[in-house]
Amino acid sequence: MVRIKICGITRIEDALAAAQAGADAIGLVFHAASPRAVEIEQAAAIVRALPPFVTSVGLFVDASAERIHQVLSRVPLDMLQFHGDEPDDFCQTFARPYLKAVRVRPGDDINALAANWPGASGILLDSYKPGVPGGTGETFDWRMIPAQRDWRLVLAGGLRAGNVREAIELTSPWAVDVSGGVELSRGIKDDAKINAFIQEVKRV
Repeated sequence: MVRIKICGITRIEDALAAAQAGADAIGLVFHAASPRAVEIEQAAAIVRALPPFVTSVGLFVDASAERIHQVLSRVPLDMLQFHGDEPDDFCQTFARPYLKAVRVRPGDDINALAANWPGASGILLDSYKPGVPGGTGETFDWRMIPAQRDWRLVLAGGLRAGNVREAIELTSPWAVDVSGGVELSRGIKDDAKINAFIQEVKRV
């Protein structure tokens, strides 16, 4: 079964809707420039409200170690997700499994890029857009993803109920990650879109 993460959660009710619909994980963005950013107390309340067996993932973009430890001291995150230029040794210093996001450009050797983070639990592939570390709402050419790989693929970038089936059939990911594709507006999720997305994944 392909796992499902609903990212950019900013409200308890959206986290609970994702969990109720069958999401395996929710994502909380700790990057102030993002329209989906959450404050520490807001994130802590969301994590406290989660039912059992739903993974909480904290997303950071070139944050300092001090900032990440500050968040972890108050928000019991299960996993970290790095969207900047963080090297593997830095990502491994927080006693949490981590995902490393890689923004794909035409011509990239994705296996070679993934090898830079041998400690990652998964490599999250997203579309490249200058100046935007993630959440672009745009897809990339999924045919670039190598069929032979020794790392776990988490597919992101422009996914929605209407294209996630094709994406899974082409790439066989370990998990899919959606944010904008299940929203009413930036940071505000739509229960119906969440349910439609998860049902499409489960049909594959």
